[in-house]
Amino acid sequence: MNRFIYTIEGLSVWVGRAFGWCILILTLSVSYEVFVRYVLNSPTVWAFDMMVQMYGALFLMAGPYALAQDSHVRGDVLYRLFSVRWQARLDFFLYLIFFFPGMLALFWFGWEIAADSWRYKEVSWNSPARIQVYYFKTLIPLAGFLLILQGFAELARCWIAIRTGKWPDRLDDVKETEDLLMDIQEHDLEIQKQTQP
Repeated sequence: MNRFIYTIEGLSVWVGRAFGWCILILTLSVSYEVFVRYVLNSPTVWAFDMMVQMYGALFLMAGPYALAQDSHVRGDVLYRLFSVRWQARLDFFLYLIFFFPGMLALFWFGWEIAADSWRYKEVSWNSPARIQVYYFKTLIPLAGFLLILQGFAELARCWIAIRTGKWPDRLDDVKETEDLLMDIQEHDLEIQKQTQP
């Protein structure tokens, strides 16, 4: 079952990293637009649409990545006080009742929106550049599909935790600075314990 979980998590992490490059494109395009608008007094007609689409793509495709890394916001005032088995039972139930219906709706209605957009060869109405948006609307059902896949991995993770009382390890990618500092401190304490007589 771990292989199943890590295969899906690996896909989610890879997609998140790939779409993470949207941040660079977004930063460069905003910088370019600011320069040409305020220094050269010659604003572009395409920059606003492209920035909106890059941000939308990043937001949609970061969802499966964040779920795979357990980075979504969680109100865990009571949750953290539960045993691992009860946390897993609660997560399992909530995934089935709330997560999957929402993600199925995202996929289903996103598919309809993307199909309509492709049929009409939809373009942006925000600017005279008339940038094509049907490519980016395809990301809506794709994000829903990837979130559903990652949801199955999370259900498998919950099932393992219910049976063993321990959460399976996640694929490491990026850590918060405070987590890195805590790891360093724990490592230093272990070294001190080993070196003291």
